Amino acid sequence: MFGKLRRLILILCAADAIGTQLALLAADSLRRFLPLGRELGTLDSQLNIYIHLMVAVLFPVVFLVVSVYDVRRDVRPVGDARALFVAVSTATLALAGALYFSYRDVPRLLVFYFYFFDLLILTTARLAMALILRVMHASGKPLTRILLVGAGAGADAVTLALNTRLGHSIQIIGCADDSATPDSKFLGRVEDVPRLARDHQVDEVIICLPAENYTQVERLTFALQTQSVRVRLVPDFLKLVMVKSSVDLVGGIPLIGLREPRIDGSLWAIKRIFDLTVTLFGMIVALPLMGVIALAIKLTSAGPVAFTQPRVGENGKTFGMYKFRTMVADAEKKVNTETFEKRPDDPRVTPLGRFLRRTSMDELPQIFNVLKGEMSLVGPRPEMTFIVDKYEPWQRQRLAVPPGMTGWWQVSGRSDLPMHLNTQYDLYYIRNYSILLDLKILWRTAGAVIKGKGAY
Repeated sequence: MFGKLRRLILILCAADAIGTQLALLAADSLRRFLPLGRELGTLDSQLNIYIHLMVAVLFPVVFLVVSVYDVRRDVRPVGDARALFVAVSTATLALAGALYFSYRDVPRLLVFYFYFFDLLILTTARLAMALILRVMHASGKPLTRILLVGAGAGADAVTLALNTRLGHSIQIIGCADDSATPDSKFLGRVEDVPRLARDHQVDEVIICLPAENYTQVERLTFALQTQSVRVRLVPDFLKLVMVKSSVDLVGGIPLIGLREPRIDGSLWAIKRIFDLTVTLFGMIVALPLMGVIALAIKLTSAGPVAFTQPRVGENGKTFGMYKFRTMVADAEKKVNTETFEKRPDDPRVTPLGRFLRRTSMDELPQIFNVLKGEMSLVGPRPEMTFIVDKYEPWQRQRLAVPPGMTGWWQVSGRSDLPMHLNTQYDLYYIRNYSILLDLKILWRTAGAVIKGKGAY
């Protein structure tokens, strides 16, 4: 569910950026060829590359500040019309002020046309997105598939609120309850919820059980930690908070998030844009270096140049993490990887592999994981599946954010620290996340790599 919602936000961001530039071009054309206002001395364009860049920076910043892309609250999933109006108005005023101090010859009527076209284009884009969501719902592929736990008055109120407010973006597949009378919407008992969530590809579980079922809700919440589903609760439960809680209003019904993505909304958008920008620029240096490393591996030892290893990412989703091969071929067959502890004198590591590990260059292929959105530049290191299977419930909190190529643990000791201390460092990062902390970690990572401290 998190991935679907994030893709929707990215699509809205891209549509707004492209639509705003188109509105600027349309306004420039209309001002030159519509005989209103002061006559222009020339029919040449009134725009230049710097004005386009000004718009490209101002509008996204204002849209993030006004929370245009916070589409989870008491609004339709394509956003709040009022927030869009406020954002476009504020950004246009900011643009007018910037033009006054830089390009005062830009016609004021052009700015007015731009404001009109921008509202028209961005509103049309959202209406088109709403139509797409309606078609997806009709074809059985809604943005969010919801399973209700509980069949009392609370569940009925939530059903009415969701269908009224979120409409075609969601589909309530049914309910699970121990005391409900079986009908077409009854799918099973509360203990069946983890299985039902898997079988029906559920994106979100909303718990509507009474307060006396606290213990049952607690067990269910922990059981769902192994699945990539969002878990929300209709009060009265305030103690089941993992890393971050939230309170959303849908049709006046408060929903308390028990398992929320720690980095979400505008914070996630900023982090993702930061990752893509740094990675794409970094590839200018990284790709030639990776070519040299691949050739060196091929010439010095038999076997593939790189390999893919299953790792557990955000919300427990498994993905293939890319790495350069640093061991002899078939190293996994020579030792039980589930009981073998990482150590500096591992006999399976090749001489070149030892150098790559010490300099962390064996991790370079993970830039492709970052580009795919499976990893971030900074975050908890993705663990192997057999380690995550042994996690205590509290340790699963480290799966609340995207895994990273580097993290707070790596710059605070790296491989020298035992696993339980690694988790504490990761939780510190999750609870104190900011883009400034990411920059600090990347800076310290450069120093740790140069020193080769704790890497093997």
